[in-house]
Amino acid sequence: MTTSKGTGTPSGPTSSTAAFAEPTQDVGKKWIFAVILVNVGINTSFFGPIQVLLGQQAIAFNEEGKEGILALVTGAGAAVSLVANPLFGTFSDRSISRFGRRVPWVFIGALLGTIGLLGLTVAPTVAAMMLLWCLVQLGCNGALAAITAAVPDQAPVHQRGTIGGLASMGTVIGILLGAAVGAVVAGNFALGYVLCAVALVAGMVPYLFYSNDIVLRKEDRPPFTWPAFVKGFWISPRLYPDFAWAWITRFLVNVGNHMVTLYLLFFLRDAVGFENPEFGVLILTGIYAILTLVTAVIGGRWTDKVGRRKPFVIGSSAIIALAALILAFAPTWTGALIGAAVLGIGYGAYLAVDFALLTQVLPHAESRGKDLGVINVANSLPQVIAPLIAWPLVTILGGYVTLYVAAAIIGLLGAVFVVKIKGVD
Repeated sequence: MTTSKGTGTPSGPTSSTAAFAEPTQDVGKKWIFAVILVNVGINTSFFGPIQVLLGQQAIAFNEEGKEGILALVTGAGAAVSLVANPLFGTFSDRSISRFGRRVPWVFIGALLGTIGLLGLTVAPTVAAMMLLWCLVQLGCNGALAAITAAVPDQAPVHQRGTIGGLASMGTVIGILLGAAVGAVVAGNFALGYVLCAVALVAGMVPYLFYSNDIVLRKEDRPPFTWPAFVKGFWISPRLYPDFAWAWITRFLVNVGNHMVTLYLLFFLRDAVGFENPEFGVLILTGIYAILTLVTAVIGGRWTDKVGRRKPFVIGSSAIIALAALILAFAPTWTGALIGAAVLGIGYGAYLAVDFALLTQVLPHAESRGKDLGVINVANSLPQVIAPLIAWPLVTILGGYVTLYVAAAIIGLLGAVFVVKIKGVD
């Protein structure tokens, strides 16, 4: 891994040497809290719609074709996020705003996401629903790219597991709030979108005041050419094999995870026969969230203490796969409760430790936003791939048993490939 060394500090200096330096000074509690809140807002806006609201809207448009509508809308939005993450990350790397490199893009992303969410409340057609969800994905992924890059900008390596765990706590709280919104609005998905928009704005505001964002001077910004700009999105697996294996690992684990969660509302409704599936999603998400919070914080601190990442990633990936198998072979309410608990245990540790690992395999300090944006494609692309795999498995090739077995196999491959990473223990 190639990094720029220096004496950077998280206190917002104007020197671009600090902007590119490997940070050495610990970040404070206010900054960490602000980062957590941004993650809460973004993930409420993601998972409220993905878990419940988009499904309810799909049912409202066409009961018989709900699976296809949901796959179309979520797949299109995820395709947009593939572009948004690295593009906004690159923009934030080069931003010379007096507010810093990352803050403007957190703000712009939240604004676009809010507009999209409010537009979904009155979407007249499936096409409009798809376009507005794409706008939400564009904005929220842009904000996510910027806030993710802020961590290696300002936090030293020895804090990143802990911060990864706490940021994951924000992610899980956002997921839980999203499920709560879906349950509380009782089918009124328009109100649900409004609540998600409020959460997005509220989560973003504290970061504007506590970002301590590092300013990049115009004269120190790398020169821009279109060929270099386009070429920069390709990170050679030959030159940076650890980065490539880390990307593949995250991609596979997320494909499996999205296959598990995509049709959860329909799984409870059609396979389990749960009377109130929206409330069921809330209960399962609550169990998942509590255990994810615990294991994310514990796992993040533990990996910082022992200085190792790979064993935690391998173990947590295997636990996630086990959760999928439980759902496959115990399609009951009890099985769903156990599966949610196991998934929470595995995914919490995975979120914290894998993030810390990723920040240690970034190719260049001056392009952290772009490189993490490329990594975040491994989060977004599964949202495109998972519906394409899941829809035929559920509707044609054996139903939910086939779906969840396939999810477990794909996730286990992620656990296998992490051993290929050589530069991180």
